[in-house]
Amino acid sequence: MRTGAHPRWDAVVVGGGHNGLVAAAYLARAGRSVCVVERDEVPGGAVSTVERFPGYRVDRGSSAHLMIRHSPVIDDLGLTEMGLTYLDCDPWAFCPGTDTAPPLVFRTDLDATCASIEASCGGRDADAYRRFVEVWTPRSQALMKAFYQPPDPGRFAVAFGGLGATATSARTGVVGNRTGRMLSATQELMASGDALLDRWFTSEHLKAALAWFGAQSGPPMNAPATAPMIGFAALMHQLPPGRAVGGSGALTTALLRRLDAEGAQVHTGAAASTIGRCGDHWRVTGTDGQSRCATTVIAACHILTTLDLLGAGGFAPDLLDRWRTQISVGSGMGMAVRVGARDLPVYRDLPSDLPAHGVHSSLALLVTDRAHLRRAEAAAAVGELPDRPACVAMSFSAIDPGLSPPDRHLINIWAQWHPRHLSGGRDWADLRETAADAVIAELDRYAPGFSDGVEHRHVQTPDLLESELGLRGGNIMHVEMTIDQMFMFRPHPDLSGHRVPGADGLLLAGASTHPGGGVTGASGRIAAMAALAGSRRRGLAR
Repeated sequence: MRTGAHPRWDAVVVGGGHNGLVAAAYLARAGRSVCVVERDEVPGGAVSTVERFPGYRVDRGSSAHLMIRHSPVIDDLGLTEMGLTYLDCDPWAFCPGTDTAPPLVFRTDLDATCASIEASCGGRDADAYRRFVEVWTPRSQALMKAFYQPPDPGRFAVAFGGLGATATSARTGVVGNRTGRMLSATQELMASGDALLDRWFTSEHLKAALAWFGAQSGPPMNAPATAPMIGFAALMHQLPPGRAVGGSGALTTALLRRLDAEGAQVHTGAAASTIGRCGDHWRVTGTDGQSRCATTVIAACHILTTLDLLGAGGFAPDLLDRWRTQISVGSGMGMAVRVGARDLPVYRDLPSDLPAHGVHSSLALLVTDRAHLRRAEAAAAVGELPDRPACVAMSFSAIDPGLSPPDRHLINIWAQWHPRHLSGGRDWADLRETAADAVIAELDRYAPGFSDGVEHRHVQTPDLLESELGLRGGNIMHVEMTIDQMFMFRPHPDLSGHRVPGADGLLLAGASTHPGGGVTGASGRIAAMAALAGSRRRGLAR
């Protein structure tokens, strides 16, 4: 930290979610003085774990980490050295059986997955899935590469430039055929998830499982350009989702250890109240009465929170108002029910060749037809509760016993779609338990009798996700993940370069920015790289 008229950090990071901590860690590893301020008493935001019930380690947000394991972040920051350990989720997904077909079990082993698909859906779809994974693996790898780079057309052209090889064309001639294949690949990347599934598969059972996997990103699978959200399933056969030992918050713990080792400071219970200029640098004023000055500020909180902080610091109000009105937060995405129970769910008709933990390492995709998803999404769109919520159940205490007391289990259930604002002016406080009952009943539908063993439950409806975790509108992705708010458009074309026009030295990170929600660490990494590049330019100028 430099001293002069008053102390100045190289960087102050506003928001101690995982992206803010990733940004801070990259800067600290590069020798910069860094301070993180976080409004909550618990660091990590939606990547944190607390004791909700005696002896249970319960996630506050995310539970399975899919994308960060495909990134350079863990190795760059040496997080394994800081105690972060992942268990492979294998099987990585499971879809219950129907009246006419056995369950679908998705394993890292592609042959085993195709065997399950053949038993449930027939040989044609099993062969199609094998080809699907072959085609979509390089496409998804290109997407992941694009996720960890600033969102500009030139970099995207490099990342996606070779994908014509994953498609076919009847056009003739070298140039004509190459152009045709690239157009074909682009069309499929821009297709809706439902259109993609209808092109590849015949079984509604398989389509529903993959559609529900894709819909975890937020948009319904009939929305344009949602096909890649389903295509990401191909990468699960390269490296499956990971469960951090000790809970999702183990990632945050490792990041905090790294920051401590590098001499960075993290202050919890220290909400920022303003971000404003202070001479030739920035000042972050906190509700704790402290002011922290820095050459660079990385705002890793919700974009609307960032705009509010800038407004309080005197930034151009007309610009802020325009950005606010043009950023779509939406009205909620879903809710979670965290359950402490005597027993794990017992799903019917499972195959006999599963590992000892059965399918409890997996995302239990409790949907067997896409109409279920469409009805739930349609209800939320008009402010209603779904008759049958679409649920994903995760029973990771089966592979990580330390999450719960002996002879007990922890089950996290995520349910889409649930609106932040209910129709008729109704209040979530009056419907919270009703909605939670429906979620438990949906799990009971596929694992009869499970509810009899429920001893504890913690309910997180959209209003509580908003108040506890700062998720505006109850949207766990911060900003809608529709194509008009992804890549060069996220969260707004003016702000998509992780910068704010007219605010040199202020950088943006967090789920509001490219590449969006989920546990990626990507936006934190991109913001840190931009900050380091800026400091090098300033050094050359001096």
